[in-house]
Amino acid sequence: MLQINNIEVIYNSVILVLRGVSFQVEDGKVVTLLGPNGAGKSTTLKAISGLLKSELGEVTRGNILWNGDRVDTLTGEDIVRKGIIQVIEGRPIFTHLTVEENLQLGSMSYHGGRYFKQDLERVFDYLPRMKDLRKRTAGYLSGGEQQMMVIGRALLGHPQLMMLDEPSLGLAPMLVAEIFEIVREINQKEKVSVLLVEQNARAALGLADYGYVMEEGRIVLDGPGAQLRENEDIKEFYLGLNTSGERKSYRDVKHYKRRKRWLG
Repeated sequence: MLQINNIEVIYNSVILVLRGVSFQVEDGKVVTLLGPNGAGKSTTLKAISGLLKSELGEVTRGNILWNGDRVDTLTGEDIVRKGIIQVIEGRPIFTHLTVEENLQLGSMSYHGGRYFKQDLERVFDYLPRMKDLRKRTAGYLSGGEQQMMVIGRALLGHPQLMMLDEPSLGLAPMLVAEIFEIVREINQKEKVSVLLVEQNARAALGLADYGYVMEEGRIVLDGPGAQLRENEDIKEFYLGLNTSGERKSYRDVKHYKRRKRWLG
């Protein structure tokens, strides 16, 4: 369904951020991109969704194909109409509007919002808390409630591919588990493909069918989610576990100097 073919991304015609990134998201699958801050994960999503242009970025090499058609040359609006919707990091919302009004904006990309009322009830099936809060001013919601709302807003656009950028950011563990379960349910019931950027490797690999690890703007490791969960380097550098499966102490982490094998 989605193919990223050896893309390079440059900001301001100077700063090279992505260096020959290639991967794919198959129909109905959940794929995760793991990696530290600055690895290029969010830039990858913006290259797919067309948001790079608003940040003076561009794909300078390679291409991005959606169902065989090239999309990296299209505008963000045209990409949304093709069924690719990004849930942006940081839960951007219209704080002065109600929950229902925020959700309605998400429906406008699908036949001009003609099916909003019937689609809203479908979204409430996944997000029952939003039904109780539908008249609440969005700016007064908690962080977890805002994250649920922006996922619901994306779902109202009838995505074929939903891209989530750090949905667990700043949330308590119980809320993270709830939101990831909502994403799992949407994927299974709606057959929506999911591309997930996440630093919470444990949660991401528990959900993903396949994963890619990014370091310094390139893919350095990939494999099925279950396989990556058992990889010793993933355990050590992303799950904080030692070779025996026990959690490493802060002192061990602080003084640990061995380079990751994939960068050796």
